[in-house]
Amino acid sequence: MSVVQGQDDWGVTYSPTEICAVKGSTVEIRCSFTYPSTWDGSVNRVEKTFWFKQKDGEPVDLTTDSEYRGRVENLYENNICTLRIRNLRERDSAEYRFRIETNQAGGRYSGSPGVTLSLTDLSVQVENTYPSRANLKCQSSCDLPGNDYVWYKNGGSTLSGTSSLQVDFNYLDSYSCALKGFEDSPSPSVCVTGRDRNTVTYIKGSICAPKGSSVDISCTYSSNDCITSKFWFRPERSHQGQNPSQPEDLSGDSQYAGRVQILETWRGRSTLRIRNLRDSDSAQYLFTFKTTGFEWRSDLAGTTLTVTALQVQVITATVNQYYTYGQSNTLAELKCHSSCSPAGVSYVWFKNRKKFKTTSISSYKDWIRLTDTISCALEGHEAFSSPPVYAPKLLSVSVSPSAEIEEGSSVTLTCSSDANPAANYTWYKWNGYRNVRLLSERPTLVFRSIQSSDSGQYFCSATNELGRSTSETILIDVKYAPRTASLSRPSAEIKEGRSVTLTCRSDANPAATYTWYKEDGYVDFTYFKEGRQLVFSSIQSSDSGQYFCIAENKLGRRTSVNTFIDVKYAPKLPSVSVRPSAEIEEGSSVTLTCSSDANPAANYTWYKEDGNANVPLLSEGTQLVFSSIQSSDSGQYYCRVENLLGANTSKDIFVDVKYAPKLPSVSVSPSAEIEEGSSVTLTCSSDANPAANYTWYKEDEDSPKASGQIFTITDFRAEHSGSYSCGAQNKLGRSNSTFHLSAVAGSQNLLPLVTIPVVLLAVISLSVFLWIRKKRASRDSAEPEERPEHTEEYATVHFSNNRANPLYSNMREAQQLRQTEQQEVTEYAAVKFSSAAPRTRGQDSGEDPAALYSTVNKSR
Repeated sequence: MSVVQGQDDWGVTYSPTEICAVKGSTVEIRCSFTYPSTWDGSVNRVEKTFWFKQKDGEPVDLTTDSEYRGRVENLYENNICTLRIRNLRERDSAEYRFRIETNQAGGRYSGSPGVTLSLTDLSVQVENTYPSRANLKCQSSCDLPGNDYVWYKNGGSTLSGTSSLQVDFNYLDSYSCALKGFEDSPSPSVCVTGRDRNTVTYIKGSICAPKGSSVDISCTYSSNDCITSKFWFRPERSHQGQNPSQPEDLSGDSQYAGRVQILETWRGRSTLRIRNLRDSDSAQYLFTFKTTGFEWRSDLAGTTLTVTALQVQVITATVNQYYTYGQSNTLAELKCHSSCSPAGVSYVWFKNRKKFKTTSISSYKDWIRLTDTISCALEGHEAFSSPPVYAPKLLSVSVSPSAEIEEGSSVTLTCSSDANPAANYTWYKWNGYRNVRLLSERPTLVFRSIQSSDSGQYFCSATNELGRSTSETILIDVKYAPRTASLSRPSAEIKEGRSVTLTCRSDANPAATYTWYKEDGYVDFTYFKEGRQLVFSSIQSSDSGQYFCIAENKLGRRTSVNTFIDVKYAPKLPSVSVRPSAEIEEGSSVTLTCSSDANPAANYTWYKEDGNANVPLLSEGTQLVFSSIQSSDSGQYYCRVENLLGANTSKDIFVDVKYAPKLPSVSVSPSAEIEEGSSVTLTCSSDANPAANYTWYKEDEDSPKASGQIFTITDFRAEHSGSYSCGAQNKLGRSNSTFHLSAVAGSQNLLPLVTIPVVLLAVISLSVFLWIRKKRASRDSAEPEERPEHTEEYATVHFSNNRANPLYSNMREAQQLRQTEQQEVTEYAAVKFSSAAPRTRGQDSGEDPAALYSTVNKSR
C-alpha cells in the first residue's frame, strides 16, 4: 500500500508501510517526496535528506548510528529515496521515517507515520507422523514469498526443497531449515526420534582395576527429544564439591586432564575411558544428558570403580642380633596384598627394582638388608607393581627456626626419613662417649623455651619392621646474653711498680667482648680499655680507684660490681709550704706544713740544718709551728716522710725572719792612743734583717755628721771630743748607741803619780755604774709597760801602745783590765751608748753620773 503524507506541498509517500523480513536477510524501504519550490518568497532548495529512527525524541540519521554502522545505505535519485539494511538483527524491528531539510529557515519536513519493519525466525514444524515417517514444514510469522529452502540434517548434510520435507524416523536425527541465500540464518533444529521416554543404562555396576592401568566405563541412553549436551561426571567432584547439584564434565576436571576420553561406539552408547588409574580415581561415575526442555537426573547408581593398589605387608620380621652402627639385617615374611585381587593369578617379586621371584601365592620370606627395597606385582601387570617396602634410610634432621637460636625461644628438631612401612622415631643427646640419653619418642623434639643447658649434640633413630637407621649428630648452639660479669684481682697488697692484672669473666654465647671503666666521680666514669684482662705492667699510685667491667654481646650486656684498687707506695717527694706566705716578721706566728702523697699514710719529722752531720729532730707531725718566731729561728728547714714502703726528704726551705736592728756596737780605729792630728775611724754595727742603714750624730749638733756604717775623723783635735751617737734603722725599726770621746792632758813621766788616782776613779765609776744598772733593772721589772725610750751602756775604749788590741766593751773582766795596766800605759775613753737622739750642748750642762771617762796621755 502506498501512503501519501503532505502539507503545503510538503509530502512523503512510503511504499509499502509495513515490511516483514527474516533475521539475517537484507531489506529495502522505499519512498518518494515533494516540497514547495519557494518558501516565504525565496527559492526553496533541498540541502539534506536522511532516514532516521526516533531516539529520545530526536531524529537520528541511521548512517551515523553505531548500531547500523556498515549495514545501511541511503540511496537518493529524482525525489526517490531508498533505505537498504543488510544482515538484519532482532533489534532492527522499528518504525523508519524520511526527513527533508532545505536552505530556508523552517524548511524541514518528516513523513509520519513511517514504515514499520518486523523480523521473524524460521521454525520447523512436525505436521504429520506415520509409523515410520514424518512430514516437516519450514515456516515463519511473515508471509514469505515462494523462495527456495535449504534443509539441514543433524547440523551437517543439506537437502534442497520447498518449505515442506518428508523424512523417515531415525534415532536421534535432527533437522533445521533456512531460506536459500540466507543459509547463515537457519531455524533451530528439531529432533525426530520416534521415542516416548528418556533412559540411561550402565553396562557394569562395578569395576576393579589395578592402579596405573586403563579402564572403560560404558552406558546406553535414549531421549524423546533432541539431546543438546551429554557428559560423564563424579558427584563428589561437581565443581570441586562446592555445588553438588550441578554436575561437572570430567573432561574439564583438572584431576583427569590428559587421562580421560569419551567414545561413542554407536549412537546411544557412551564409553568413559580413564588411563593411568590412580588411587584417587576410585569413585562412582554417572552419565547425564540435556535436551531443550529436559535434563537427565536420576538417583540410580552408576558404575563404581575401585582402583586396586598392591601393597607389600610385613607379616613377621626378626632383626638379626648382629648390629653395626647404621646397619641391620632382618628375616621378614612379606605378603603381596590387594583389595580386589583377581583369583588364580601369580605374583611377581622385585628386589631393588629387579625381578627375582614368581610365586603362586601372595606371601614370600627372605633376608632383607637395610639397603634393600622389595615390591610385588600381578603377573601380566608388572608395569603396575606395588610401592616398595624398605628399612628407614636417608635420615635427616631439621631445626626450626633455621636461624640463630636464642635462649628462651621455641625450637623444634624434626627427624625425617624415607621408610615403608612408616618409621618410629627416637631422640637422643650425647652426654659423652657411648653415653646417650633418651629424650623423646616422636618425630619432633620440641623446646618451648630453650635454655643454654640444652646446647649439645643431638641425633635421632628411625625404626620400622625391616630395620633401624641413625642420623648424624646435629649441634644445637643456644645463644644467650652474658651472665653476671665477675671481676677477679690479686688478693695480696698491691705495691706501686708491680705488675697487676684484673680479669673480667662472664658466661655468654657468642663470647662476650669486655670493656673496662674507671669511675671518676659519683656518676661519671671513663672508658679505659677493651679486652678480658686489664694489665698494669707497672702500676702507679695514679691508677688507684674504682674499676668495673662490662661484658657484652649482641644479645645483651652485664656490668660487674666495682672493685677498689688501692696501690700502696712509698712517700713521694714532700713539699713544704710556709704560712703566712708573705714576709716573716719576728714575733709573728709561722707554720711550716709538710705534704707528701703516700699510701699508707706517712709519718712526718722536722729538722733544721746547723752544719753538723747529725741534725737534731725538731718536731713530729705534718706541721712545725712557731707561735712567736725569733730571729734565731732563721735558717734552712726540711721535713722527712716515712711509711712501711720507704722514706723521702723534702728540699730545704729557708725561713728568713725579718727584725728591727738590735743595739748597735761601735769600734774605734786605731784602737791605741789618739794623737792630735791623727785620723780616727768609727765603725757602727747592728744585727738587723733587712740590713740597717746607719747615721752618725754629735751632741749639740742638729745635722748628722755622716751616714753609713763607717765615720772617719781625718784630723782629730781637742774640739772633736764629746758625745757621739750611731743610729741603725730598717723598715721594721731603729736603734741608737751613744758614746763619749775626750782628751786629757798627761805624760808618760807622770805615770807613777797618775796611776793610783786613775785606778781608784775607775773602781768608783764601775761601782756607781753597776749600782745604777741594778736600780734601773729593778724599776723596769716593776713597770714593764713603761719601757725607756733610750738605753745607755758604757764601753771602755782601750788605746794600746802597740795598737794591736781592739776596743773592748766595759763588760770585760776587771782582772783582764789590771793585767793590761801592768803591761802598758793605758788611755781610756768613756763611750756612752744611748738609744735617744743626741743632745745639744745646752741640754747637756750637767755631767752624767753614769759616764765613765778615760784619760788620754800625751807623749812628751
